[in-house]
Amino acid sequence: MSGTERLRRITEAVREAGRMGVAELAALTGASEMTIRRDLEVLADQGVLERYRGGARSLLLRGEEPPFALRSQDGTDVKRRIAAEVADLIADGESVVLDSGTTCLEVAHALQSRRVTVAPLSLHAVNALTAAPQVTLLVPGGRPRPGELALTGPLTQASLAALRFDTAVIGCCGLTAADGLTAYDLDDAAVKRAAIASARRVIAVTESSKLSRTALAFVAPSSALHALVTDAAAPEDEIGAFTAAGVTVRKV
Repeated sequence: MSGTERLRRITEAVREAGRMGVAELAALTGASEMTIRRDLEVLADQGVLERYRGGARSLLLRGEEPPFALRSQDGTDVKRRIAAEVADLIADGESVVLDSGTTCLEVAHALQSRRVTVAPLSLHAVNALTAAPQVTLLVPGGRPRPGELALTGPLTQASLAALRFDTAVIGCCGLTAADGLTAYDLDDAAVKRAAIASARRVIAVTESSKLSRTALAFVAPSSALHALVTDAAAPEDEIGAFTAAGVTVRKV
């Protein structure tokens, strides 16, 4: 088990149980207790959990998104493949509104050498595209969420309402054909809706694990999507339901 996978397993296990001991986590992951103690220090520094003698308790509530710093290390190969596929769907000269999140950050990297106009909805993606020589960068207003650095609030929504894009690339916290696209954060959901409303075409990007998940805040029905890019482990029943709804699905 890689270090990143181990951190993810520890985070999920402690969040599910509320608290767990070092010995329990060592048995769960197959790592030594010394390694687990180091992992708990890393997660404590990221605000995921709180250490106590012999174990840790979760600081993440059920239905709450893990911090950006932890998610950015998880599934990077899959996210890069998804990003490369999305870049292939975008033609030179297009205008793109690019959602926040770790997968959309990889899309920003994939677009660095392209002749496109991009309005990123996170400061992480803005930073990734600042020095891209052929990218025309539009920076919306708004208030960045700590850690996530996603732009939110009425200034962000007003910026999006004043523009019209060829394509919106939208990430999600949960996505099912029945419940549509959902997010953990209410402000984030409002910005995603504004981005979708401002675009002619909507491409959803997500790892397959999120295709069986529904988060708190509703963003849009699956019928609002034109395309979905995910990985090869996506459940076939969900893929079939999206296809039946008229969504073009690409698995990488």
